[in-house]
Amino acid sequence: MAGHKIVVVGGGSAGLTVAARLRRQGQTDVAVIDPASTHYYQPLWTLVGGGRAPVEASAKPQSKVMPKGVTWIRRAAVGVDPDTKEVALDDGSHVGYEYLAMCPGIQLDWEKITGLGHTLGRDGVSSNYLYELAPATWKFIRETRSGTAVFTVPAGPIKCAGAPQKIAYLAADYWREQGVLDKMDIHLVLPTPGMFGVKEFSDVLVGVAKRYGITVHLQSEAISVNSDAREVTIADRANDSEATLGYDVMHMVPPQSAPDWVKKTSLADPANPAGYIEIDKHTMQHTRYPDVFALGDAGSSPNSKTGAAIRKQAPVVVANLVDVMAGRAPSAHYEGYASCPLTTSRHSMLLAEFDYSMKPKPSIPVINTIKERRDMWYLKRYGLPALYWQGMLRGVA
Repeated sequence: MAGHKIVVVGGGSAGLTVAARLRRQGQTDVAVIDPASTHYYQPLWTLVGGGRAPVEASAKPQSKVMPKGVTWIRRAAVGVDPDTKEVALDDGSHVGYEYLAMCPGIQLDWEKITGLGHTLGRDGVSSNYLYELAPATWKFIRETRSGTAVFTVPAGPIKCAGAPQKIAYLAADYWREQGVLDKMDIHLVLPTPGMFGVKEFSDVLVGVAKRYGITVHLQSEAISVNSDAREVTIADRANDSEATLGYDVMHMVPPQSAPDWVKKTSLADPANPAGYIEIDKHTMQHTRYPDVFALGDAGSSPNSKTGAAIRKQAPVVVANLVDVMAGRAPSAHYEGYASCPLTTSRHSMLLAEFDYSMKPKPSIPVINTIKERRDMWYLKRYGLPALYWQGMLRGVA
């Protein structure tokens, strides 16, 4: 059985950022387990779906972004035994480790919305949560000139929780530009009691939805789709009732959870049916296995699951991993920072930054980010992708 000092499970944003930082810290025996041949900058998919970016700009060969000097194990992890300190791979082999960083990402549970699989990608139904479907979203929006548009958000933690709202505003603004907004009946289905978890940003989004004439269904979620009738069933959790909405175009986001194989390991939080890896929300260290850390979407820390959160979590994980390897207690703390660049039109963005306190935590001096801004649009379209490819994945930002 092969073995490495540090094994990183997952070669997405979190895995590569941590691996790059470990290499910069002088760690020479780091292995990354991931079978993917292509690496995606997923935040760009919202702009693809809104007709504001080409989908090709979101992808690069994994070989081009894999940190130099790491061992790339091109298999999928299917299990972890933290007692024997082994990771099981999909070819039946095992990889041993001394220390483990878990960042396998999040699972899209499409099947939890009845009937969705039969219509996804056709008949006006799409989702920006897949590379191959984001261009279809733009096609359906562009072809729709009148009728009903529905944008849904599932209950529970999802990656980039603001993305389902962003595409609603991008679509509405497109229809406004085309002079057909008054012919559209737009519905936004949210599982939460408000537009956003931070009041200051929620208040802005209330105004955005009103500006476009969007009907907002709070504490509600889509539970099934009848593609033959072009109807979606909406459950109103506040009133314990259900209703159907007809649609001409619909953007759906599936419920999400930790990967099924992670749920079956003893690393999963036994109190959480979504199966996220049980970690201390500040140190990112596993609560029962001190040689295991987790970050990114699969961790149990109650932050928003965003790339910005990973950018703040990665240095904490690396610092604390180095501490533990040296026999010290973890010294670095993550305070729950996340940001959600909310596109509110085809030319403006609201940069929502916050932490565990659920209060605004702006990181850009002088600029008032608690309002829609055109300059923030350029940050979303050009600045953040550059920061990702040239900074985060190289372990320098």
